[in-house]
Amino acid sequence: MNHSLVQLSDPHIKAPGEIAYGRVDTAAYLREAVAAVGRLRQPPRAVVVTGDLADFGRAAEYEQLRSLLEPLACTVYLMPGNHDDREALRQAFPEHAYLQGGGHWIQYAVDLGGARLVAADTVVSGQPHGELCAERLQQIDELLAREPRTPTLLALHHPPFETLIGHMDEIGLRGAEALAEVVRRHPQVERVICGHLHRSIQARWAGTIALTAPSTAHQVALDLTPDADSAFMMEPPGFLVHAWGGGAPLVSHLMPVGSFDGPYPFHDENGLID
Repeated sequence: MNHSLVQLSDPHIKAPGEIAYGRVDTAAYLREAVAAVGRLRQPPRAVVVTGDLADFGRAAEYEQLRSLLEPLACTVYLMPGNHDDREALRQAFPEHAYLQGGGHWIQYAVDLGGARLVAADTVVSGQPHGELCAERLQQIDELLAREPRTPTLLALHHPPFETLIGHMDEIGLRGAEALAEVVRRHPQVERVICGHLHRSIQARWAGTIALTAPSTAHQVALDLTPDADSAFMMEPPGFLVHAWGGGAPLVSHLMPVGSFDGPYPFHDENGLID
């Protein structure tokens, strides 16, 4: 039997009635993404939202987020990004015990049934870039060491690799080499799944695959000029589906959000191509 973890990212939810940058109704986009998850032919075991849950980390934004995520039928795991406030997030979701038990940082591990999710907190309060101090790195190392034989997804908000989108790399994860040393000690890490970039980007990193998810709303403009302007595009939103089971290796699928015709058969009832 196959199982999956859906990764939503960077919804940037604002208070009811507010829109981002004067043009992006992030709540409407997340509502559509949640509906798209509900239409998946195989319901996921869980959903993880990899940061920038709210736009300014305000209580009203997290209350709006609660309402938007409510239709999801599976367990939902949250983690902060640089736009979030840890304490406001904890207060808005008091029943999410995993948010409460990691000390100052929001770091945790959960069993997904045949796979494992380990969430790491890369947030530097009040700053757009990410870091991992010695305390956080030690905790990540310990969480990974508890299940060395279970395929694991390590979730971060800030990606640990350069994307060549200059203005985003400037606010990426600093000191990623120390995390790479930790990950290399744990070959069960099948994926390092990240947000922050508002695009689907993949790289081989620290002996595994690291990748970012698209935003459920707006996407960072793809411009590899080192000094390109910071800008976003209204390209199609999406999410990732990380699937495993039946002895096959873990695979990751990009799913666009929207209404699309199909599915249509490739062959007619006689097995002939139309």
